[in-house]
Amino acid sequence: MAAVKRFFPHIAFLAIAFSVAAVVVGQLVPDPYLDPVNVTVSEYAVADRGGVTEAGMAVLGLGSFVLLVALRAAGAPIRGLPQWLLGIWSGALVVAAAVPTTPIGVDLTTTGQIHRLVSIAAFVSLPAAAALLVPRFAADARWKPIARITEWLALAGGLGLLAITYVALPGDRVMIGLVERALLGAEVAVLAVVAAWLVRLSWGKNVRILTYHKFLTN
Repeated sequence: MAAVKRFFPHIAFLAIAFSVAAVVVGQLVPDPYLDPVNVTVSEYAVADRGGVTEAGMAVLGLGSFVLLVALRAAGAPIRGLPQWLLGIWSGALVVAAAVPTTPIGVDLTTTGQIHRLVSIAAFVSLPAAAALLVPRFAADARWKPIARITEWLALAGGLGLLAITYVALPGDRVMIGLVERALLGAEVAVLAVVAAWLVRLSWGKNVRILTYHKFLTN
């Protein structure tokens, strides 16, 4: 079992990379008349008849859960609220992939409402988890090299949350697609950085990986 757990960081990192590729492909496939600046990823997913976007979201959720398990197994400083927030993010993504939103121009249904609620939970939980992890990473010698970049990404996620809240409510959804994609980009970047660093730690000193220690810690 210990040997299997050693590969969890790699599985998580590959899942994150696959999900990003799948969502990008899903944005290109569905309908050339859909404007990514003003249409959300979920609305694209409804129009994606091949299900590539939903698959990407589901894989990202499952990969995030594997990452959570790997972090706990590695003794990362995530216990308490951060691990619960990471769990909410993972579960919310899987539910959002399984329960699609309503198509554009259609009244919001019960499934659409569920999708909206779990999407909000996902959007809020990961930046919050990242913000809580910053001081923990900074206080842990193994994780200190990524504390600064995690802080930057947490700040970007927080600003993204403020922006999408404004756009979704008083902003009348102007450029909501662009704002949502920027927020998701910051959130996925947090996962990618943590997963990549965990891969590095799992190999110890056997593999030298360019980490820019001085740049990240200054």
